[in-house]
Amino acid sequence: MPAVIFVLLMIIFPVAYTLYLSLHEWSGSAIRPPQWVGLDNYVELLTRDQRFWDSVVRTFQFTIAAVAIELVLGLGVALLINGRFLGQGIVRTLILLPMVATPVAIAMAWLLMFEPTVGLFNGILRSLNLPPQLWLGSKDQALPSLILVDVWQWMPMMALILLAGLSTLPEEPYEAARVDGANGWQRFIYLTLPLLVPTMVTAVLLRSIDALKTFDIIYTMTRGGPGFATETINIYAYVESFEYFRLGSASSLLVVFFAIVLGISLIFVQIRRRWGIH
Repeated sequence: MPAVIFVLLMIIFPVAYTLYLSLHEWSGSAIRPPQWVGLDNYVELLTRDQRFWDSVVRTFQFTIAAVAIELVLGLGVALLINGRFLGQGIVRTLILLPMVATPVAIAMAWLLMFEPTVGLFNGILRSLNLPPQLWLGSKDQALPSLILVDVWQWMPMMALILLAGLSTLPEEPYEAARVDGANGWQRFIYLTLPLLVPTMVTAVLLRSIDALKTFDIIYTMTRGGPGFATETINIYAYVESFEYFRLGSASSLLVVFFAIVLGISLIFVQIRRRWGIH
């Protein structure tokens, strides 16, 4: 019970304090206390703050694209390394390496590779007689570049979850399908995918919630730039809090963000229940 109480307090207090601040305006001053403004922060955020809505769109663009690519590539990798083969343990260990590395270290390494003048990617383009790109310096290319980094780091997680699901699939349906003359593609479409749906839904849920909250890679590589091209909700909340010192506005933003993440989680829970996924 003491442990449960401690954990609950560690969760409840920050949430309650954020809700409290969201109803006030405060710059973090020790002299001037928070001033009650009621729902003004929410009204301003939802009706007059276009920068917030743009950050919501970018957050969902980043999340949907990254998770979709990770799901497809993760499934492909899981299918390739499923079963027994020489060096299986080494391959599975190597796959884990991007997940083990520190996100900031990963961001710095990719930042060097994306560097327009001496970076690896533009060096490859020049060797192929192709024009170099701005990558993170371009408003059109910055967000796709960040998605690429996220896919590289977290696709292995998706692959390992799907690999675990593949290892638990029953053999009997596949034996019956082979007897009936089904080829490999038909077995994949009509057996593997339907049987793997519960695992796929779980993997997408876990990864989506994590991708929505991505901060370290984006902040390290672009700080939301160029301009606001990669400014997600998390980055905008950080800027509001620690650069503009509008802690009340930032708190209301975080409460809305929490509601968005909670709503998406509930949608996935309903999908699991409707499909009978446990």
